[in-house]
Amino acid sequence: MESTVAAAYVELHPDEHPKDQYPKGEAHSSGVSWGAVIGGAFVAASFYLILLALGAGLGLSAVSPWTDVGASASAVGTAAVIWLIFIEIVASALGGYLTGRLRTKWALIHTDEVYFRDTANGFLAWAVALVISVTLLATAAASMVGRAAQLRPPLEAAATSGPLDPSAYFVDALFRSGSAGSENADVALRAEAGRIFTNALRQNEIPDADRSYLTHLIAAGAGISEADAEKRVSDVFANARQAEDTARKATAHLLLWLFLALLMGAFSASYAATIGGRQRDHVKVL
Repeated sequence: MESTVAAAYVELHPDEHPKDQYPKGEAHSSGVSWGAVIGGAFVAASFYLILLALGAGLGLSAVSPWTDVGASASAVGTAAVIWLIFIEIVASALGGYLTGRLRTKWALIHTDEVYFRDTANGFLAWAVALVISVTLLATAAASMVGRAAQLRPPLEAAATSGPLDPSAYFVDALFRSGSAGSENADVALRAEAGRIFTNALRQNEIPDADRSYLTHLIAAGAGISEADAEKRVSDVFANARQAEDTARKATAHLLLWLFLALLMGAFSASYAATIGGRQRDHVKVL
């Protein structure tokens, strides 16, 4: 019935709908409403960042640097994962709904095609919002890291091989001795030991030549015997490998949960766009 009325309208108004302008069966507008997509994406990204800041504030309020005070690390980690999934779903659904509700109405198109276009527009809005959020977060993180490096005391930066050297703690553990103040004796010696230790962690083992040389350095720098130095090298290297493996597993779990959150966000945005589009098409003209 609608197609018959639309065809009659075209026949009565040939100037508004030239027959040779569009192929038969094609719509008079693009399948992507970029204005609605970009608007929904900015809303989704903004709402996501707002909820992310709220979650970060609540998380910092729940933890404490003092032992046995505040929430445990496992509880905070679980709550953080749940919050990331929740805000991704809510922000994506809001952006997708606005994308579907703000788009133009497609005339002379089958209902299935309208449903597909709404789903695609919602997915595009989610993708654009993801790019915006990642860009803003990466820029903020780079700015904070650069600011922290500038505020780092010069002597502290010179005592390590880098501003954020993850193996610095283990290198310090290698050169510990019983006398106070002897740990800061030779910066160059520590830097060389740090490079050897970093290379060993990269290869997941200490070559025999490096082990012997490192043992000699530690024995001379810490004032202990060769046997104690060799045992210290083995113990510290094992602890470093354990810490590295723990960090690897934590990163892997975080990425898997992040993948799940993004997948649910994409589905929420696509589905919410179909709801918004359906409500848009049911609006009656007054």
